[in-house]
Formats: sequence, C-alpha cells, structure tokens
Amino acid sequence: MTDAPSGGAPRVREDLSRYALLSIVTSLVVIGLKILAWRLTGSVGLLSDAAESSVNVVAAIAAFVALKVVAKPADHDHNFGHTKAEYFSAVLEGVMIVVAAVVILVSAVDRLFNPRELEQVGLGLAISVAATVLNGLVGLYLIRVGRRHRSLALQADGKHLLTDVWTTVGVIVGVLLVALTGWLPLDPLIAIAVAVNILVVGARLVWQSGAGLMDAALPPDERAQIDAVLDRHRARGIDFHDVRTRESGHERFLQLHMLVPGDWTVQRAHDVTEEVEVDLDTLFEDLRITVHIEPIDDPRAYEDWRLD
Repeated sequence: MTDAPSGGAPRVREDLSRYALLSIVTSLVVIGLKILAWRLTGSVGLLSDAAESSVNVVAAIAAFVALKVVAKPADHDHNFGHTKAEYFSAVLEGVMIVVAAVVILVSAVDRLFNPRELEQVGLGLAISVAATVLNGLVGLYLIRVGRRHRSLALQADGKHLLTDVWTTVGVIVGVLLVALTGWLPLDPLIAIAVAVNILVVGARLVWQSGAGLMDAALPPDERAQIDAVLDRHRARGIDFHDVRTRESGHERFLQLHMLVPGDWTVQRAHDVTEEVEVDLDTLFEDLRITVHIEPIDDPRAYEDWRLD
C-alpha cells in the first residue's frame, strides 16, 4: 500500500488567520458605524442590522481560532492534521446567523405593532452606506482568498459579511422609503424580509459544514476527473475498484485498489502506482492518495465491498 505524496515531510498548512484578523477589525468598525446610525435614526431596521453585524465579530474570532488550529501540522494525536476545525467554525457561524435572524424577527414584529417616527434619516443612511461598502469589499476579498486556499472558514466568513451587506441594503431601502412615504410599518416589514433571507443563508451554511463533518465524497465533477485518469491507465492491462473519496477542509482524500497482473514484480507494480499517483496528484491541490495493490487474476480481488 502506498500513500501519496510519497516521501518528504507532511504538508504544513499556511497560516491564514491573518485574513480572519482583517475580518475581526472590519466587523468592529462596521458594528460601531451601524450602532451610531441606529442611535441617530431610531430605526428598528438599523437596530436589527447592527444586531446581525455583532454576530460577525464573534464569527470572525471563531474563524481566527479555527485557522490557527488548521495551520498546525499533523501530530501523534492527529495523524491527518487538524483541517476539520474549519467545519466547526463554519457550523458555529451558520448557527449564529440563524440566531441573529431570529433576533431581528422579534424586534421587527414588536416595532410592527408599535411604530415610531424616524429621525436624522439622511445622516444615518450615509453612515450605513459607508459600513456596507467596507463590508462588501472585505467580504469579497475573504471569499476569493478562501476559494484560492480551499478554506471553508474564510469562505463562510466572507459570505457572512456579504449577507450583512444585503441586510444593510434592504434596511437602507426600507428606511429611505419610510422617510419618503411616511408609512412607518414599512421599516419593520423590510427587517422581517431581510431576516427570512438570513435564515436561508445560515441554514445552508450549517448544512454544507455538516456534510464536511460527515466525510462527504468529492463533488461529481471532481470524481469524474479522477475516473478519467483511471480509465486511461486501464488500457495498460490494470484495473481499479473500491474507489473512495472524501474531503476534509482544504484537503481531498482518495483511496483505491489497483489490480495488476500477478506475474509483475513488486518494483514494476510500485513504479506504475507512482505514475498513477502523479497523474492523479496533478488534478487538484492537497490530494492525498492511498493505493492498495492486488493481483488482477485473483478472484478474491473483486469480492470487496464496492462503492463505485
């Protein structure tokens, strides 16, 4: 049995926590701006927006801690590294998004039955716009970095910031319309609509993270690329079965059985295995491959439980 990449020290995950630190600082600035906007206007929409942004701070701290853990190399107690720490961070963030949505709903329903005139709308909205622009720029940056490094924690943090952007946009529109029309119930109604959208985003994030904790297989398009490589090597008189995949954080895992002619030497089987591993390893970054070699003419070779 072989395990790629062969030889050398285990991969050391780049410390990405500095990006989470950027998110923490951004979230602190944004929540300060939004609280100021709420205090100036008295809008329940802006108050709800500030409540949602407060979650960003805690979520960014959770992402910072998770990325610190992920950067640790594999050790005696964690032979495959600490990549799943990102899933815990993302689950926490998703749950907190849902909680924030519930808080917004409660506040909005209360204001719906107890309307209140808004004050200093122009200044309050200007401050909210500034906070939105800052959130949007940092959120897009975190998502781009997260995708490049296959970091679920950074992608979740970036998506959370973008969710906050849409929340603020909806609230700004609502507050502006209230100021123009004088219809006070519109303020809490907009907040309720935004809260429902946040609930959907949070639930989706929890589901995605839960799938990672359950060792979900690689996506169909990535599995198809793997199968294409294996099919090319089948033309050489070898075969593959019991092909299994999973992903953990930024890392992908692939294990398979390679069936070779029984009269091959160990050296020849090993050399061909390395060629297969090299071809597979070029498909994706952070792919760990485990290959078990069996004689192709042994009928027991196909008696194993098959997933493919």
